[in-house]
Amino acid sequence: MEKHYLTPEGKKQLEEKLAHYKTVLRPEVVKEIGAAREYGDLSENSEYEAAKDKQALIEAEISEMEDILLNCEVIKKKDVDTESVSIGCSVTLYDEEFDEEVTYKILGSTESDPKNGIISNLSPVGAALLGHKKGDVVSVHMQTGTVQYKVLDIKM
Repeated sequence: MEKHYLTPEGKKQLEEKLAHYKTVLRPEVVKEIGAAREYGDLSENSEYEAAKDKQALIEAEISEMEDILLNCEVIKKKDVDTESVSIGCSVTLYDEEFDEEVTYKILGSTESDPKNGIISNLSPVGAALLGHKKGDVVSVHMQTGTVQYKVLDIKM
């Protein structure tokens, strides 16, 4: 089983989303299925098929969220080590190729949002950075080639 890392806020948001799926979306789709059944012959009833497909998607989402919550480790600020890059920290890097500084927060894949500088510990950059210390030069192998980053700072 894959370990899922969540911040306390991320866990709360996922629990709220799961509750919404169970208490709002699931009952809504059951009503849609019931209404579609009233249209007659189920073998040629596109509304019924669409509602059943929607139900399958909702149930898959519920199952995935339950799995994540069952197998998650909550990242507590007091437990984050800033001596080396770890899950839960923010790391400032110097990108040697583009001569610029970038800052990433490394979280679990459930909360990653690359557009906002939050990367997954499973991403190429996140995985390569883990365990490195301030001053280290890290080579990240990506599809477009190898990128060199120098770790400038590690914060909570």
